[in-house]
Amino acid sequence: MDDADDWQRRVDAQWQRLDDDAPATFVAAIDALAAERPDDAAALFERAAARDSTGIEAEAEHFYRAALATGRLDPCRNVRARIQLASTLRILGHLDESERLLREELEAREKAGGTHALDDELRAVLALTWIAQGRPTAAAALVLTALAPHLTRYRRSTMGNATEILENVRPR
Repeated sequence: MDDADDWQRRVDAQWQRLDDDAPATFVAAIDALAAERPDDAAALFERAAARDSTGIEAEAEHFYRAALATGRLDPCRNVRARIQLASTLRILGHLDESERLLREELEAREKAGGTHALDDELRAVLALTWIAQGRPTAAAALVLTALAPHLTRYRRSTMGNATEILENVRPR
């Protein structure tokens, strides 16, 4: 096992303790692991996520931005960082920026013709942002478009109806 794998294993083990440790203890443990890799994108991301998960969103924002600014996050962490930063921004009341980040990510996928395992999570956080912006109908329609592919029956009609609603209330 190389050093990066060992570090990730220890980070993962700490995340298993999230609900067992006091928030400050958990954040300190993640910070100690991150200190082993100063200025590393993954370490910055983990510091952000630790704060985000323990209700310290104002501090998380800085670390998410720093991790993304490196341009060196692996593809999965990159998407997670964008989702989690957008969620943090929503909680901090920066609704327009939250929406912009999420929509840019979704639009980039649509243009590329690809999908990501976290596309539904992107839509869920965007729906929460729209709810916070006072647009619950658009949020519900977006959630239904994410849900429709997972249905065993009425998939086509649910998607069609939700898409129609979304097009008629298309936010901004």
